[in-house]
Amino acid sequence: IAMSMKVCSNLNMGIPGPIVHAMPPALWIANTDELNTALSALSGSDFVAIDTEFMRERTYYATLCLVQIATRDACVLIDPLAVTDLQPLWNFLADRSRLKVLHSARQDLEVLWQAMSRAAPDTPTLPVPGPIFDTQIAAALLGYPAQVGYATLVTERLSHTLPKGQTRTDWTRRPLTPEQLEYATDDVRYLVPLYEDLRAALDAQGRLSWLAEEGLEMEDPGLYRIEPAEAWRRLKGLDRLLPHQRATAKLLAAWRESRAMAKDKPRGWILSDESLRDMVERMPRNAEDLQSVRGLSANFLRKRTEEMLTIIAHGTSSGPRETPSVLSGRPEPEQTALVNRLMAAVRDEAARSRIAPELLATRRDLEQLVFAGRSDHLVNGWRGAVIGERLLALAAEAQSATAG
Repeated sequence: IAMSMKVCSNLNMGIPGPIVHAMPPALWIANTDELNTALSALSGSDFVAIDTEFMRERTYYATLCLVQIATRDACVLIDPLAVTDLQPLWNFLADRSRLKVLHSARQDLEVLWQAMSRAAPDTPTLPVPGPIFDTQIAAALLGYPAQVGYATLVTERLSHTLPKGQTRTDWTRRPLTPEQLEYATDDVRYLVPLYEDLRAALDAQGRLSWLAEEGLEMEDPGLYRIEPAEAWRRLKGLDRLLPHQRATAKLLAAWRESRAMAKDKPRGWILSDESLRDMVERMPRNAEDLQSVRGLSANFLRKRTEEMLTIIAHGTSSGPRETPSVLSGRPEPEQTALVNRLMAAVRDEAARSRIAPELLATRRDLEQLVFAGRSDHLVNGWRGAVIGERLLALAAEAQSATAG
């Protein structure tokens, strides 16, 4: 692809939706000089729409393949596989003077922040690009489903249908096809008017500050920092394991994460979730027992049997020191009934306020409140005023009646 390659921009297509601005053709950026020029052109805006394309099917760390950035007046496609010095981009993203607009931002922020961090391994903690305006959360605050897709919003808010067909493309290939380039451009081209439309709607309902709170939560580097000791949090269904099993699961998850990072291979290639779970349920004590664990290959058993048995033995001995689970044991029928009652209250308030119910409170939030008295997520910020305090009062009333 030539350095000066341009991708046709069709924002002047006569789209009947709101706040659609004409935009010059998108520019392909493939060297540091072009990058500096492009960032200078983007820097005059008070916001930038951002999207990324990446691949991680065969690696642990995502390979950043494309960074798309747009404003009302400019659109650029930055090729991280060609630009040798991306530090100007990292500096631009770290500048908090302009809002960062993304759709379903968590994954893009993770990929960008980890790429920034790997480029500066000696920097203790880099800031996450912010402040953040997530159009998916903005839409959920206006009554759309919590996981509403970008294409759906573009259709419903801007009256434009985005073409499909590139969702499973190989973004590492060069040159990219015109269809791939157009697809990548669309991901930020329509994000500009979509942001302006959703922002106006939220402002009219007095909910811009709510979205700002949600965006601030996503700026926590801890969400994207990789700590092998915390890898067990990705696992599901640990709540009702016995203490020594849970301790073993944490050790196995940490071992798997460290090895996946060192090899830059997907964690599932090192040890699948199914095999890890079966191992902690069986708690094998010898090589023969380990052979009965589902999904362990002959090669894995030949190389890792002694290592696995050592980890399991350590987990067994660590069991008595394991922190009790939030959901220890089977919940009482009264507790499950209370969770269901609180969930109904959440759905009622969501319908009344026209907010996606998952954004108010998830079932997991309510289970933690009822089973363990944990309520920070429910009572902090806007959520506490809208539903949190009422949920706490309902829970206290029900638990008091049961105790009486």
